[in-house]
Amino acid sequence: MPQSTRTLVPPAPVDERALPEQFWHLLPRAVFSGGNQLRLLRGGEALFPAMLDAIREARHEIWLASYIFNDDPTALAIARALGDAARRGVQVKVVLDGFGCNATLPVLQQMLCESGVFVAVFRPLHRWWNWLQPGQLRRLHQKMCVVDGDVAFVGGINLIDDRYDLTHGWGDTPRLDFAVELRGPTVGPVEQATRALWMRAQLGRDLREEVAALARSAEPLARVRRLLRRLRMPRGSGLQASAGPLPPMLAAFVLRDNLRQRRTIERSYIDAIRSAERRVYLASPYFYPGSAFRRALRRAARRGVKVHLLLQGKIDYRFAALAARVMYDELLASGVRIFEYTPAFLHAKVAVIDDDWATVGSSNIDPLSLLMNLEANVIVSDARFSAELAQQFDEAFAQSIEIDRGLKAPRSLAGVLRRGLVAWCAYVYLRIAGTTGRY
Repeated sequence: MPQSTRTLVPPAPVDERALPEQFWHLLPRAVFSGGNQLRLLRGGEALFPAMLDAIREARHEIWLASYIFNDDPTALAIARALGDAARRGVQVKVVLDGFGCNATLPVLQQMLCESGVFVAVFRPLHRWWNWLQPGQLRRLHQKMCVVDGDVAFVGGINLIDDRYDLTHGWGDTPRLDFAVELRGPTVGPVEQATRALWMRAQLGRDLREEVAALARSAEPLARVRRLLRRLRMPRGSGLQASAGPLPPMLAAFVLRDNLRQRRTIERSYIDAIRSAERRVYLASPYFYPGSAFRRALRRAARRGVKVHLLLQGKIDYRFAALAARVMYDELLASGVRIFEYTPAFLHAKVAVIDDDWATVGSSNIDPLSLLMNLEANVIVSDARFSAELAQQFDEAFAQSIEIDRGLKAPRSLAGVLRRGLVAWCAYVYLRIAGTTGRY
């Protein structure tokens, strides 16, 4: 069915860090398009075969970005497929995070580059003084792959075996994580974002500085404009209104960057929670939400919405677990139910709200994801997709340990000190990273 849309003029840029709650609507927001096909993928066991099939069928170009690209057999199968594609004439461009891939970069770069794959490293850490450069704490945390502009994969799954953890080694049970396979109009913004990310890493400096330097140079104006078009990130700041009903499935690709869309993912979550009527299911391995996010959860629970949080029960980083648990008393007191997932490591960053809103992506609900790192999520407005993801939640809740509000001790001095310690550490970390304003 043809679809007619119009895009309203986006609002002027605002300083969202100091934005009062009543002006939240001025922040950039998700832009939905119809006619998409999405498939929910649980873990690398579902994602990697689908990605390998797409890579092996590629004819023109492949764009890939990942925080972690490991050197275990599962990940190396992806690397070999990328190399095979490059050798048969497909343009393959890969961007890897300098911190997440620091240990495997020498192996990967040799293996991929010798096959004709173009590799860019986002904020490399080759020398100790790289840590002294501004912005090194702001990492590429996105996981995206686009093949021939036809199919995209977006989610929270790194290129690493489901049963292997970089800190704890091999385990028997695969981590719980999700991604989506995406076809349709929303593939375009994913490809545009991955292209811009690769170019930004390849240039080696902040995008704004590069464009400004080029604009001041003697290069022809036409070249400047071409570069700006290639590097322009999907804005996500306009509203779309359809002249008629949009065909299913409705989906939006949303980013968190350090340019225009610093709070788009957070705003999308909070808007959906504020309008929830029946349920809010949310999973995040690292959970330390800001005041606006916590307030939205508390208010939803108080008005009778089922607010269920799926958090880590099998701990990978102790301080991250401490940060989440200092929030428990506040949320439990408002009627929020908290489940700790214990069968394996939890790595899923997903949510289902009511019957027709769901998201799958890379963004945790903590300061690193919401204020610092580059993140990417897909939001889906579709009852069937939401029901499928909700079933995954129900199965995970059944395997988890629910935190019993009645067993929680009254607020003690030790509890207050723990919360103060976490808040102080988060404050210091954010200031070192150059993030200002309240969280």
